[in-house]
Amino acid sequence: MKAPTLHNQIDALPTQVGVYLFRSADGETLYVGKAKSLRARVRSYFRREVGGVKTEELVRRVGSIETIVVGTEAEALILEANLIKEYRPRFNVQLRDDKRYPYIKVTVQECFPRAWVTRRVVNDGARYFGPYPSVSNMRRALDVVKRLYSVRSCRYDLPDEAPSRPCLDHHIGCCQAPCVGLQTQDAYRGMIDEILRVLEGNVEDVRREVEGRMREASAQLDFERAARLRDVIAGLEGLAYEQRVQRVGGGDHDVIGLARDGATAAAVALKVRRGRLLGRDTMRFHDLGGESDATLLASFAARYYLGRGEQAVQELAHEILLPSDFEDRALLGNVLSGKAGRRVRTHVPLRGEKRRLVELANQNARHALEDRVAALSDAERADEALYELRDRLDLKVVPRLIVCFDVSHFQGAATVASAVVFENAEPRRAQYRHMRIRGEWGNDDFRSMSEAIGRWFGRRLEKGGPLPDLALVDGGKGQLSAARKALADLGVEDVAIAALAKREEEVFVPGVVEPVLLDRRDRALQLLQRVRNEAHRFAIRYNRKLRGRRTIRSAIGDVPGIGPNRQQALLARFGSLKGIREASEDEIARVPGLSHVLARRILTYLGR
Repeated sequence: MKAPTLHNQIDALPTQVGVYLFRSADGETLYVGKAKSLRARVRSYFRREVGGVKTEELVRRVGSIETIVVGTEAEALILEANLIKEYRPRFNVQLRDDKRYPYIKVTVQECFPRAWVTRRVVNDGARYFGPYPSVSNMRRALDVVKRLYSVRSCRYDLPDEAPSRPCLDHHIGCCQAPCVGLQTQDAYRGMIDEILRVLEGNVEDVRREVEGRMREASAQLDFERAARLRDVIAGLEGLAYEQRVQRVGGGDHDVIGLARDGATAAAVALKVRRGRLLGRDTMRFHDLGGESDATLLASFAARYYLGRGEQAVQELAHEILLPSDFEDRALLGNVLSGKAGRRVRTHVPLRGEKRRLVELANQNARHALEDRVAALSDAERADEALYELRDRLDLKVVPRLIVCFDVSHFQGAATVASAVVFENAEPRRAQYRHMRIRGEWGNDDFRSMSEAIGRWFGRRLEKGGPLPDLALVDGGKGQLSAARKALADLGVEDVAIAALAKREEEVFVPGVVEPVLLDRRDRALQLLQRVRNEAHRFAIRYNRKLRGRRTIRSAIGDVPGIGPNRQQALLARFGSLKGIREASEDEIARVPGLSHVLARRILTYLGR
């Protein structure tokens, strides 16, 4: 039984159209709903015959009720969708966007546009293509674009802002370096225009142009270039095929599908324009309890179109096809018609071509529910992690080449440093380096770090190889300052620097007082941790190796006949002084360069 104050509040509620909010005793918004009569609708929750575990739990938690009176049911529908989006009440149907269906974004508003994968569509003047019905189709389209065109991936505001040297993308053939003037703006814009034509579906014209270039390359005996263009043509033909098979018939429709399995469900909205399937949005429902399918469909439709801003309304088709009816279907159509400035019809087809489209949407929803979408490959995930890292640290270029430094010592002795290199988020072990710290810095990690970075970059500059896009150091602000000073002394200005501190996994970058805090599940942070941990492992291993050598030499260095080479052989075979002491005479004698006489001499010296 609820407290009398709550019943008094219910009796005093208005009878007009509006929206009600159930709040807990501590002010949390538990549920948002709309009603033609607020008093009658709210009172119905507190009748004894109201069933369902979820409803009973909701009623038990209600501490206060807030109502908002509006003029029409349409206004109530819009307000309900916006309040649910704002508060995300735990007892409303929970929808989650399926983030695996991305767009390709082309920043046509820039002088030198870029193209990349994104899952956020904003009104920033860029062109967006998608969302793609499947990740594999999108990846195939983007792969063709990357092979055919060398679009820049950096974030420089060209031509006003530019680096002094090309990044790694230029050295591996992925960019023609317009940042340093190696490609003109007119040539670059012409390339972008072709990309837009490919993404818009005008594949055949571009394919004919590429065929002409391939024949020209063959005539000039440039067979390597001709082979690359042949591969591009194969990719373009694959895109053309995908566009043909995605023709589903009919005109312009939004088609809604729904699939359910107990307490989880998935809803899909297919975008069909001029008979072609252009994209798919997917949302998932969780913890449904006893919610009906009609409630799920109503929640999805209202929040999909009314809770996502003006862009969703602008992209509306003239007709929305639904798998079944629900109470507010006609009301939703009227609201959308008013927002779009034209008639938007909501329709439940029972037969024919439109019903076939609804079945196609239901089938997509079933596939989404069963999670049959192919997972991204490791390379694709790594690429996305690199782009995320660029955004999180506000870097100018995608950090495809990363070097990480760590310093290790044992009570101020045997101080060593490691430098590990990652390219495209994968370790390049052939480029790993370790070094003994020459300076007598003891346990001064800052000066040791400065020496290690200065020596590594000094050799890199001397050899003329590409410099990394990001230098990462294991540590905090002190290590970061040491790294900056070492690079400044060498005149290196175009390499981004960051430090990753172990305790709280805080990321420090130059010019920012507070650390950059990344979510532990963030792929950008996980990549930094992986690189840092590899540098730490490599440094520790070298430090232990040096200490092992020193221990063995101090213990058996005076044994007659055991010089540096035999000491090294013993270290390689047994790893430590303890390992030698526990070995048998035969095992020691089998070490190259040793005999039973020397083995007995060593064991006698060690007290065996």
